[in-house]
Amino acid sequence: MLKAQWAPYTLRFLETAVTSRQRMQVKDTFFVRVWDDSTPEIFGVGEVPLFRGLSAEDTPGFEELLDRTCREIGHAQSAADVRLPEVSSIWFGFEMALRDFATGGRRLYFDTPWAHGRTRQQINGLVWMGDRDTMARRIRQKLDAGFHCVKLKIGGIDFAEELDLLRLIRREYGPEDIELRLDANGSFTRENAVEKLKRLSEFHIHSLEQPIKAGNPEEMASICRESPIDIALDEELIGFRSGDEKRRLLAAVMPRYIILKPALCGGFAQADEWISTARELNIGWWATSALESNVGLDAIGQWVSHYGPDMPQGLGTGQLYANNIQTPVYLDGQYICRTENGGYDISEMAWNG
Repeated sequence: MLKAQWAPYTLRFLETAVTSRQRMQVKDTFFVRVWDDSTPEIFGVGEVPLFRGLSAEDTPGFEELLDRTCREIGHAQSAADVRLPEVSSIWFGFEMALRDFATGGRRLYFDTPWAHGRTRQQINGLVWMGDRDTMARRIRQKLDAGFHCVKLKIGGIDFAEELDLLRLIRREYGPEDIELRLDANGSFTRENAVEKLKRLSEFHIHSLEQPIKAGNPEEMASICRESPIDIALDEELIGFRSGDEKRRLLAAVMPRYIILKPALCGGFAQADEWISTARELNIGWWATSALESNVGLDAIGQWVSHYGPDMPQGLGTGQLYANNIQTPVYLDGQYICRTENGGYDISEMAWNG
């Protein structure tokens, strides 16, 4: 008979993480494990990330929902019989754990050369919002580390100062040297978005993520048509379940790219469906982690690697935390890598149930 448990964990940021919506010093997450009571030494591990203040899933009953999911798994005859709730982060975590359990608890979610340490994946260097001097320092750190693709979160300081930062970068590095991606996190308005995009385009920007708040597909479609910078959708993808819904959204908006966070867009199977639909419409994609620990990051890295992507992925969040979980994942300059052997250090978890 299958069994399941969950445990809470609080990740501590090395530096305050700032978006256009909030400032964060800690990030709550949960770990889950699944096993058969006949072989308790073999268990699968997953991560259920919680996004306090950033997601509709941040509800008072979240831990009760984890309890219920664990009980329901205990009633299933096999992994194939498990019915998960329609909650994206829970789906993501238990999908991880069930995949891991099915492969013998080896933390092998997707059997790829990258998962066995034989290849590496290029990633972008993530620069969080801050004051001008702080952002300039963080940008310099990424460039000195050898990153050729840098993603800047904007919208948190004066727009003129952000333009100055971009001007500073382009004085030293041309577009052939550094690829610049921007993430507005919905901080623009429909009234000022196109004008801001025109100003930003002077700096040869690769793409800009989520210029306005999600949930306004007609306005987003108009911005995609008018923008001199390629637009990428991120938060706009959250909450769509059926293939028809996905196709209608992408066909109506026609962004140049979509950015997939499996923990927020329904898990890996739903992310696969987004990719299939995007390819049919000639829309590009890349994946990014959503502030998971190294556990979730490892699974996302394995999933991405089975597609053999040819552009930098957004998988550079593993160095954000002071108390991250030890896993086989590590960074080598602008590459995310994995050793073939090694497990997860989850020995100190306070398991419930």
